[in-house]
Amino acid sequence: MFKFSCIKITVLAAMLAASGASQSADAIRIGMIDGLSGSFANAGQAVMRNLQYAIERINARGGVKLPDGMHPLALIAIDNKQGVEESLIALRQLSDQRIGFVVQGNSSAVAAALIDGVEKHNARMPDQRMLFLNYSAVDPALTNEKCSFWHFRFDANADMRMHALTEVIKDDASAKRAYLIGQDYSFGQQLARSARSQLARKRPDIAIVGDELHPIGKIKDFTPYIAKIRASGADTIVTGNWGNDLTLLVKAAKEGGLNVKFYTFYGNGLGAPAAIGDAGVGRVRAVAEWHPNTGQGIKNSSSDAYYQDFRQRYPQPEDDYVHLRMHLMIEMLATAIEKAGSTEAGAVAQALEGARFKNAFHEATMRVEDHQLLQPLYVSVMRKTSDGSVRFDNEGSGYGFKTERYLPLSETALSTTCKMKRPAS
Repeated sequence: MFKFSCIKITVLAAMLAASGASQSADAIRIGMIDGLSGSFANAGQAVMRNLQYAIERINARGGVKLPDGMHPLALIAIDNKQGVEESLIALRQLSDQRIGFVVQGNSSAVAAALIDGVEKHNARMPDQRMLFLNYSAVDPALTNEKCSFWHFRFDANADMRMHALTEVIKDDASAKRAYLIGQDYSFGQQLARSARSQLARKRPDIAIVGDELHPIGKIKDFTPYIAKIRASGADTIVTGNWGNDLTLLVKAAKEGGLNVKFYTFYGNGLGAPAAIGDAGVGRVRAVAEWHPNTGQGIKNSSSDAYYQDFRQRYPQPEDDYVHLRMHLMIEMLATAIEKAGSTEAGAVAQALEGARFKNAFHEATMRVEDHQLLQPLYVSVMRKTSDGSVRFDNEGSGYGFKTERYLPLSETALSTTCKMKRPAS
């Protein structure tokens, strides 16, 4: 398990010495701003592992090719303690180090502040512009009314994810009374609006019997919330909670014997399957761009090989939380740098627009109009590995997820209201 200081960490891929990239070559640095301490430290640590893994894979094949030769990638991580002000201070630190690529994701409120911060920085310092790559902040506003030429999102936004979940709820005849619960900030607020709107359109017969927002990262015991859900008569919970706010919610539901279905954004990791246990089998669903069992039943599956390679790199059960979108993001960044022949933010941004990613089991394209990545989505349901229904479990819990609904890229691409302001040069 990683041990993090609360100030700054530099990660150079461990495989650099064995790769074709020269150790004397100037590294292309990527600055990560996210929570590495406090309530959501586990989420930040999972990001670190995934980004490190992606960087190692690129460095192992020689690094990134520029006109002057091959360059390794390196990661500089700053703990923002999930705060907006701390994040803007971190952005200035990265600027002072002349780091042109900033990555963040575990808070839409922070992402909105970083978009504004990068916009102001680039206007003030046109010879030292920065590019912001977002791996998890899913508030739709970030690629709609708040869209920016300097911001690219590599995760499906909340409306896209909710669309996938409600496509399953639409066909769930047992869903009659839904309870919405989420974190009280921009993402949680938008998710509740999206759930109401999409359920009203797809399943107008479902009654919304609760719509609750709670302080983010502050609740240590969700028992009172579970009591309210029970009293409402809900048979279905829809939540975008992540990190410990999700783990503690499902743990309280299990301990309270609440027998409902969970439709979640992030119910397939960070302790959630182990917390809910047998009560979640067939009842907990999650939506993601990929999950470890997508290759189930396929001989010599490339998806299986990819997952097993990650698990070999990180064999501890608590480290088993794989984000394909983060690996995709680093790969697409490296390809864009090579296409641009430069690390200058504006040139790389132009190379990312319309860029496509395709491997043996996944494909994606970066939409030019709003810099929203379009990719397939899977809705999966929790199963036990012991009954043979899934091959891989999550975090050594004995519970894994099986694909219930696959939505191809064409079905996840919702419209955008972005009116992109592009730089003059």
